Amino acid sequence: MDRTEGLFKSKVLLNLVLLALLGYGAITLLVYLFQARLLYFPEIARDITTTPRATELPFEDVWLDHASGARVHGWYVPRPQAKGVALLMHGNAGSIGGRLDWLRMFYDLGYASLIVDYRGYGRSGGSPSEAGTYEDARAAWDHLVLALGWRAQDIVVVGESLGGPIAAHLAAAVTPRALFLHSTFTSVPDLAAQIYWFLPVRWISRFRYDTRASLDAVTVPILIAHSPDDEIVPYSHGRALYDHAKPPKRFVELQGGHNAAFVFARREWTDALARFLNDVALSVETPDSAGP
Repeated sequence: MDRTEGLFKSKVLLNLVLLALLGYGAITLLVYLFQARLLYFPEIARDITTTPRATELPFEDVWLDHASGARVHGWYVPRPQAKGVALLMHGNAGSIGGRLDWLRMFYDLGYASLIVDYRGYGRSGGSPSEAGTYEDARAAWDHLVLALGWRAQDIVVVGESLGGPIAAHLAAAVTPRALFLHSTFTSVPDLAAQIYWFLPVRWISRFRYDTRASLDAVTVPILIAHSPDDEIVPYSHGRALYDHAKPPKRFVELQGGHNAAFVFARREWTDALARFLNDVALSVETPDSAGP
């Protein structure tokens, strides 16, 4: 091979390396710019036809107005002689219309419930953001306490998947009766580093949703439920959260994939949740009816 041929091959190799770097940089830039679209999958339904009435539950439409101008929609399901009230923060896809089983389960367990769609989801206005979801959760809490008259020690904060860090963030700022995390990750950078292992996601992530950090300030009883079969949020995240949480705490091992391993799917899981709720209810001073 003469010198000219060697220089040509070196140039070709250099160009290929440059093209690969440019491609890698372009993918990294796209992930950075559009990561909100990789995180939030809202169901936009201005005219939701499915309501708790489909599961024979009484309900009230709730509208929460923010100073930013965003208006958040939710459902409040009252319960006669309620043992308490569940404040539900749902996952990153769909809307409250797809969470009727949660409302039915808590009603059957003797609890009232409030579930809201984050801004940009369902009938809620605005666009989702990390700070916005935290504000939506706090507005829902304030509605229960200030508008409906529930006491803090009557409220069980529940987070499903992305709702987990939102619920934990709220529970770190207030003192509910208990915190229940279902199929939740430790943080967005931790999860993204496993999914996009080939990208520097810890450097470029604009979202934190750091459940583990919020648990540092949570002092109430915690129940964590996760499935080893979860294909979206690895089981290791649930175990890491459990190990990090302060006692009293419990862990329930589920079965099935991320979108199938819900607590209400099997009787023994519902029973485990019921035992947890009953135990924490006995640890707080409550009247015969915790309802307002």
